Amino acid sequence: MTAASLEPLLFDPYDYRMHEDPYPVYERLRTEAPLYHNPGLDFWALSRHADVAAGFRDAERLSSANGVSLDPAAWGPHAHRTMSFLAMDDPRHVRLRKLVYQGFTPRRVTEMSDRIRQITRQYLEPALARGEFDWIDDLAGQVPMDVISELLGVPEADRAELRRLADLLLHREEGVLDVPVPAMEAALQLYRYYSEMIADRRKHRTGDLTSALLDAEADGDHLTEDEILGFMFLMVVAGNETTTKLLGNALYWAGRNPAQYARVTAHPELVDDWVEETLRYDASSQILARTAAIDLEYYGRTIPAGSKVLLLIGSANRDAAAFTEPDRYDIERPDKGGHISFGKGVHFCLGAHLARLEAGIVLREFADRVGRYEIPDTGIERVHSVNVRGFAKLPVRVEVR
Repeated sequence: MTAASLEPLLFDPYDYRMHEDPYPVYERLRTEAPLYHNPGLDFWALSRHADVAAGFRDAERLSSANGVSLDPAAWGPHAHRTMSFLAMDDPRHVRLRKLVYQGFTPRRVTEMSDRIRQITRQYLEPALARGEFDWIDDLAGQVPMDVISELLGVPEADRAELRRLADLLLHREEGVLDVPVPAMEAALQLYRYYSEMIADRRKHRTGDLTSALLDAEADGDHLTEDEILGFMFLMVVAGNETTTKLLGNALYWAGRNPAQYARVTAHPELVDDWVEETLRYDASSQILARTAAIDLEYYGRTIPAGSKVLLLIGSANRDAAAFTEPDRYDIERPDKGGHISFGKGVHFCLGAHLARLEAGIVLREFADRVGRYEIPDTGIERVHSVNVRGFAKLPVRVEVR
């Protein structure tokens, strides 16, 4: 679907045809309808970089208390049960975030570097030995879930099943306008598993993050079991899925722009820039929702209080008002740091450091070993998800150095 085919202008995140290339649609939104209203799905949307960035910072007028998802079943006053502090406003949000931070520290994340490298090599080396493999199945879909499981203390024998359940959480079939039954069942199974983990750690502490969350304390305050469960679930939904998609998008776009990949192999220090440009150019999380706490005025129109408002991250990151030649994939561009893929303000992504660390290690290990690679035109499959953009299948042929 292209912008020229959209008459009248229609933005529908549930239309998976648009997911092949949503950026022409975003461009029309920014130009023709920077405040867009979809009466059928009952949401408003902001698409320009300045508006989306300001929206992230405006946590009082644009509330997170009803959740961040377009799906009706994930929306409402109980959204925090699955999305933790993402679905809270201050003071509840800052309290929970402060407590979680006692366990999920930058130091704990950084200390994972060597283990992330080991996990990466465990999957990468046999894949490279074959010469042809699926980047998602064999590596990008494996490493992030293993890293999160390692952090939380999940035994290796259980990780494949948890990965399968995590994949079910975000998958949507064509025409499905809400959380499907398989996703709900997967959520219940994950809750049961993590509840049993917490019960075990209450009896027998270890050095993992689950134990650290049980012991987290700030001014005499502690996390409840439901709060720990919510954060563990958030790690699976947000941490696992978005990092998998980031890795897939990075390999895809560097493969489609071989001169860019050649720059990375010649200058390995550009790996971090590769990560940042991918975050800007094709963000894993394209959309986050908010609730209008009061009537809001934009471009001469009013968003009524209580309305659902979508912040279109994918559109904002391609705004020519914020980026030079925004539709060009340029790992060495000077303005890529202006992307808002991790949000802004009080809700800035707590897992940004882990996502960047993981992606940088995986892509560095790949670039150190692979001189050239290509992505065939056939066999590629995109995920069916309302707000996450990436690949379910991504075949690759490599030339190992």
